Amino acid sequence: MQPKRIQAHLKSRMLWYVAAAIVLGWVLGYVNGPFIKQHQPTLKTMVTIIVFLMIYPMMVNVRLEALAKAARNLKGLGLTLGYNFVWAPLFGFALSKVFLNNPDVGFGFLLVMVVPCSSMSLGYTGLVEGDLELATVAIAASFVTAVAAIPFWLGVLGGSFHVPIPMGVVMNAIFVVLILPMFLGYLTRLGLMRWLGEKGFRRIAPIFPVITLVSMFAIVFLIFFMKAAVLAQKWSLVALLLIPESLFILVTLTLVTWLDRRLGLSYEEHMGLVFASTGKNNGTAIALATTAFTSLAAIPAAMLPIFQIVFLVSYVKFEPWVRRYFGAPPAAIAESEPVLAERG
Repeated sequence: MQPKRIQAHLKSRMLWYVAAAIVLGWVLGYVNGPFIKQHQPTLKTMVTIIVFLMIYPMMVNVRLEALAKAARNLKGLGLTLGYNFVWAPLFGFALSKVFLNNPDVGFGFLLVMVVPCSSMSLGYTGLVEGDLELATVAIAASFVTAVAAIPFWLGVLGGSFHVPIPMGVVMNAIFVVLILPMFLGYLTRLGLMRWLGEKGFRRIAPIFPVITLVSMFAIVFLIFFMKAAVLAQKWSLVALLLIPESLFILVTLTLVTWLDRRLGLSYEEHMGLVFASTGKNNGTAIALATTAFTSLAAIPAAMLPIFQIVFLVSYVKFEPWVRRYFGAPPAAIAESEPVLAERG
């Protein structure tokens, strides 16, 4: 099977794979408690390796040079950064305080809210014929902005959870999870482009999101495997995440749609930023939580794909209504296959 077909398969069934990883990890972890205690160092090493395999391939497909084009649409770019790094942290903080009593889980939920947007938003944008250039710029800018936004919001809001926040460890984690993979990914992209050419790179590009997706499933499995006993005692916390995570996505989609129309964005511009403004990069949040904090703090990020996929795919299904709402003409019948993003 070709990498692009594997990527499409994993994306379309991500909900089921994440759910399977959660259930399998929880069950196997619950019945293998002694094994987990005995092999804690090995399991932590595996987490570190898988975290790198999850983040680095993602960065290979992020075009940092697209930032040079940001001046073409400062309004759209500014809105995306505002949604991601002002609205999301503040609204997420309020939701965590209302619905999540456990400080580690509440802090983990806040951590999800301050990470950059999901690079998978490009796939949704392509399916609804949105502005892919704007989406690409928004994603690249969000990853760069996150380097400063994450420690800022954790410092401003994180203390209220009474969870120790060793900023030195946090900055080291940001370096390992964001800066170093971004730098290595960019160098890898440049090297592959020179070696294979643009067409050759596009042919192998789907391999990287496949590695990211498989690694994400593996890390979700390990989180629930290593914390199965604790989660069995606190299963209600996992169930309770249904409310704040669903509310965040639903309210944000509604707000972004209404505000973008009021501010005069076109249908294409709106679709170029709505997914990048709503979807969160759970892989980055998981990596930061497991690197700088606890596996329990990674539970909200591990659960997020279940809710995120349902709502974002549903929004794609509402494309005809969104077109009418923005006064755009109906979509033309495609004469070829839909454009799919080559990023995961």
